[in-house]
Amino acid sequence: MAQWKKLKYAQQSCLSQVGKIMQQTGMLWPGARIGLAVSGGIDSWVMLQVMLLRQRIIPFSFELFIIHLNPGFDLTAHEPLSHWMRKHGLAGHLETTNFGPRAHSKENTKKSPCFFCAWHRRKRLFDLCQHYRLTHLALGHNSDDLVSTFFMNILHAGKVHGLVPKESYFRGQLTLIRPLLLLDKTTIIQASRQWQLPIWENPCPSKDVTARSKTLEAALQLCSADKHKRTNMFGALRRWQMESWMDKPK
Repeated sequence: MAQWKKLKYAQQSCLSQVGKIMQQTGMLWPGARIGLAVSGGIDSWVMLQVMLLRQRIIPFSFELFIIHLNPGFDLTAHEPLSHWMRKHGLAGHLETTNFGPRAHSKENTKKSPCFFCAWHRRKRLFDLCQHYRLTHLALGHNSDDLVSTFFMNILHAGKVHGLVPKESYFRGQLTLIRPLLLLDKTTIIQASRQWQLPIWENPCPSKDVTARSKTLEAALQLCSADKHKRTNMFGALRRWQMESWMDKPK
């Protein structure tokens, strides 16, 4: 496992920003049992790597438990994760579902494939958290997801809402957390390459035409390829989201 002093800039940024949001929101507590939703993509792999490192830094003990739900397009896609878990001695639940094919079938005539798949995946994740008596469910949403969600809610729901760093479900029995929320996609990609994580290709036919990706592209067009404007937009939304969450009664 990499040591803090040996990490490169992007890796250090991931580790420090995750530590920052954890401290500001009180994400974890002694004895927490955290389910990491690992899809096999860049975000969830980096979340897994960073949480392992933070487990060695945080001055109290907590458990990590990997949850992977194969959507059903490629039944062997998750083998790299299985090998990685055995190599590092990590426990988890790997399950093959049919959510993806069903989302693109005649069964789903009212919702987008992404909505259908995400709804069933979220429900199954919650069920597994209850089954394994987990206190937390960690998702790999980053600040790019925050920006796209913010604009999607404005345009499609008529409300100002983003992605909160921490929220409770089932009368406080489960805490959903987003450790990567302060990180941008570029930094996450750089860190994943530096760690040489075994990321696999997403076989979903709708992966490049999601409402989220289209909304993010439209939002970035507002910046006219100006990096300063992009930095301002992302920074403003991160600050707004954290400040609005901190101001709400817990």
